[in-house]
Amino acid sequence: MSAPFESYRAEFPVLKEQLYLNHAGVAPTSTRAAAAVKAWMDDVVNHGVLHERGWEAQSEKVRGLAARIIGASPEEVAFVRNTSHGLGLVAEGLDWQPGDEVAVATSLEYPSNVYPWLHLKGRGVEVREIPTPDGGVTPEAVASVLTPRTRLVAVSSVQFATGHRTDLDALGALCERSGVLLCVDGIQSVGCIPVDVKKSRVHFLSADSHKWMLGISGIGFLYVAKDVLPRVRPALVGWRSTTDAWNFNRSHFELRPDAAKFEEGSAAYPGIYAMGAALELLLEVGTDAIGARIGELLAQLDAGLRGLGCDVGPEPKDRAGILTFLPPGANVRALSAYLSEKTVSHSVRRGRIRLSPHFYNTNEEMDRLVELVRAYRPG
Repeated sequence: MSAPFESYRAEFPVLKEQLYLNHAGVAPTSTRAAAAVKAWMDDVVNHGVLHERGWEAQSEKVRGLAARIIGASPEEVAFVRNTSHGLGLVAEGLDWQPGDEVAVATSLEYPSNVYPWLHLKGRGVEVREIPTPDGGVTPEAVASVLTPRTRLVAVSSVQFATGHRTDLDALGALCERSGVLLCVDGIQSVGCIPVDVKKSRVHFLSADSHKWMLGISGIGFLYVAKDVLPRVRPALVGWRSTTDAWNFNRSHFELRPDAAKFEEGSAAYPGIYAMGAALELLLEVGTDAIGARIGELLAQLDAGLRGLGCDVGPEPKDRAGILTFLPPGANVRALSAYLSEKTVSHSVRRGRIRLSPHFYNTNEEMDRLVELVRAYRPG
């Protein structure tokens, strides 16, 4: 492991306790993120609201970091509680008409990217099922279900259960040619691989920070492309949604023209501070370097597990940060329990063991995982 990556391990004390391969589930956060939250808490404890302007300035700095990591502008970014919150704002904010259609792989997607669209049934919106015979959403599969009534395609950048990476560039080009909006659940890619919403022609992207971003639960961001911002009506509004937000002496209801119109009330400063520290760390390391390093670790796991006769997926060309496997002749639940006893943090998704290392994991840790699988004896 190269020195630049190795140096960050000290910021994640959990690595002394566990072999952490569960960043697609809930990631550990860093000491610098914890310090950022503590600094804000200490400020409130000792000074009350005296430094509120500083909190706001820091929030805008974090908005800029969030925009930077996905290739957007700060005006296109809103803070949200989680991925579901952001996707729900999109689903509830568009001007749907009876007979409109949304294309989504309901059989494959995480529920956060299914339920907001199914919830539109009461408004006469139909959900068209995208076929996924190979465990992922392909542009060809999407093209097969598009009709003149399709208004939006909803997809995860990386499928949570299979690990299949969506070709967002190709899908974005298809949606642009078809005059269809593209909405992305980005939680399994932001912080793991490079993301460029402009290059991929994405209209909406929602992600919260407790997975690959190495932040904490309860805070994330929603990207809304500048050209579609006027078409999305905030499902909730409050004082912060308006152009004269800090003037409490009058009522002047004029919505902000930027994505901050979706932030209806007081900011979640602790979460924003934590996410800011996490994003600074990721940008410091570099998203290209992170993506490449994770790819190396997955390739090592792939080779080792295949050498044991495991069924491993997805294929390298379809891979981002997730590897899943089935051991030959072993009970998955029993093997999972064994790995947990050996302090390996991992997940089981749809009957397969899911592994998801981050850039600070080591080659020795990948060897350890393979050796644990090799050593396992059922019963």
